[in-house]
Amino acid sequence: MYRSLQGESTRAGEPCAFVRLTACDLRCRWCDTPEAFTGGRKLSLDHVANEVERLGCRLVEVTGGEPLLQSEVYPLMTRLLAAGHDVLLETGGHLPIDRVPDGVIVILDVKCPASGEAGRMHWPNLTSLPPTAEVKFVIEDRADFDYARDVVERHQLVGRGAAVHFSPVHGVLAPADLAAWILGSGLEVRLQLQTHKYVWGADARGV
Repeated sequence: MYRSLQGESTRAGEPCAFVRLTACDLRCRWCDTPEAFTGGRKLSLDHVANEVERLGCRLVEVTGGEPLLQSEVYPLMTRLLAAGHDVLLETGGHLPIDRVPDGVIVILDVKCPASGEAGRMHWPNLTSLPPTAEVKFVIEDRADFDYARDVVERHQLVGRGAAVHFSPVHGVLAPADLAAWILGSGLEVRLQLQTHKYVWGADARGV
């Protein structure tokens, strides 16, 4: 748990308390947080909630790993909402989001082919997106872009109230190339850069 600036989503740049949960059952080829696969400490809900209050941010992100693998994440999010926090949930998209409490802003990551995990997507999530949800595609190459564009169009993600982000794999796909593809496609999606990596560097942890 730590305090930093939100690096992604429509809340990018805002002070945010991060609660990073251990474990993930995906192994995305470009994963930038493999340290979350194992380790961590078992903590009570009281401990986590008290630490979030100590960090002093209205905005809180629950992330991982894959936070929905832990059953206690649901009462944790409910408790954070009740305490008056704006709560973001970063999830890989392969687990159902139907138990996520109302009021939590879901940031749903749709895996593209270069991740190696595109086949794990739980597609019903895209038909039941809350109007505040945001959808993210991490894009490594043109094939990923074309895949993401097809998903956006087939599921009519633009205009449903959910922000749609196209994010280049940092250090692999040049942001200018992705920007050109977005402009050339006519898609009304957002180019998203991982702000924290430009501020503190790609290898920094706890920021």
